[in-house]
Amino acid sequence: MNNGYPRWKRMFWMLMSGLVLFMVGKAILPELLVAGTEGVAIVRVEGPILDSSQTVRELEAFAADPLVKAIVVRIDSPGGGVAASQEIYNAVKRVRQEQNKTVVASMGTVAASGGYYIAVATDRILANPGTLTGSIGVIMQMANFQELLEKIGVKSVVVKTGKFKDLGSPFRPMGEEDRQLLESVMNDTLSQFIEAVAEGRSMEYTEVEQLADGRIFTGRQAKSVLLIDEIGDLHDAIQLAGELSGIEGTPRVLETTKPFSFRAFLESAFLGDIRALAPSRFSAPLLYLWMV
Repeated sequence: MNNGYPRWKRMFWMLMSGLVLFMVGKAILPELLVAGTEGVAIVRVEGPILDSSQTVRELEAFAADPLVKAIVVRIDSPGGGVAASQEIYNAVKRVRQEQNKTVVASMGTVAASGGYYIAVATDRILANPGTLTGSIGVIMQMANFQELLEKIGVKSVVVKTGKFKDLGSPFRPMGEEDRQLLESVMNDTLSQFIEAVAEGRSMEYTEVEQLADGRIFTGRQAKSVLLIDEIGDLHDAIQLAGELSGIEGTPRVLETTKPFSFRAFLESAFLGDIRALAPSRFSAPLLYLWMV
């Protein structure tokens, strides 16, 4: 009899160690095999576009990665702020022009207004047949509480340096000069949208202008009026991005993993995007937004 460690126990632990090593190897081997190979990155634009910083950072990081040969911008958004949409649009153009990388847009359920604005900066646009897109236009919404305040005996007192300083105030009626000024700003902002679409889609300004009345299209309708290139889903967009950038076979897919936030989870579950969007509507910004 062996007075040392029992043989069966040694065999048992050797077997267990081998099993653990096998399982670990099976889990990480695929990653090790593709590590260092060229791939396609996915950048997601989801929900109302109120801030561009996170999306721009992701685009810049992937643009600087030599192993990322192409980027798919996955858009599932009704649009949002004009400036935020334009900043992402410009970031996409920089990736293409300065880094010489292919960028393909993949439209999800909705890619309207500011979401579509971003898409026209890419090399190709794919949408599902039932994707809702288009909504080329600008909107500004303001509430007016003047009559309500008068009923409850509250009067607003404003001290200002110019007649337009309280433009859009909810405490006084909008005059004709106010309306004309706001319309001139909105028309210029709409013109910027039309110019971006005309450039991105290789269309005449007048052609886009005929579609720029805020109407929405399904993916199939959008293809018929040249607002998108092809019908296809995210998988198709990844494959196309790989092909256009010279990757053979199925591309390796890279995506930024966002850190989990319990607070963000609760806000999303109970408030959705309402809290984030509500202040924007009352501060009356210009919006590239499909209002639903």
